[in-house]
Amino acid sequence: MARKHEHDDDEVVYVEKGGSPILPFLWGAAVGAALALLLAPTSGAELRETIGNRARRLKDLAVEKAGDIEEQVGHSYERARAKVEEELDSARQYVGDTRQAAHDVVQAGKAAASTAREELERRLAEAREVRRAGRQAPPDEDHGE
Repeated sequence: MARKHEHDDDEVVYVEKGGSPILPFLWGAAVGAALALLLAPTSGAELRETIGNRARRLKDLAVEKAGDIEEQVGHSYERARAKVEEELDSARQYVGDTRQAAHDVVQAGKAAASTAREELERRLAEAREVRRAGRQAPPDEDHGE
């Protein structure tokens, strides 16, 4: 499709690509074969036989191309499947490693909390002992001035 821009005198051509080139190839081959047969100077029986032969060759070519495409699709599918499985395994490994790291952090936190509690309880017991000893101790004569 060609378009002209108001401010530009040059033509711009946009080409869109898409689809498989096999179908247009097969259509072109069929049309070309039909035209060649119709324009060739042969009898009706010879023409029918030639059309039949060419149709069989065209069918064989189509079957061959379909097999090639099926094989390519199969290989592509297997590659994609292997890639997905590889990524899933990687994700599972990451989740497992992360879960283990989180578990280790929780265990370390619990151990630290337990140690801190034990230390606090020990200091509290010491402070209580000092307080009790201070109440029961006779007044010091040096301090009574």
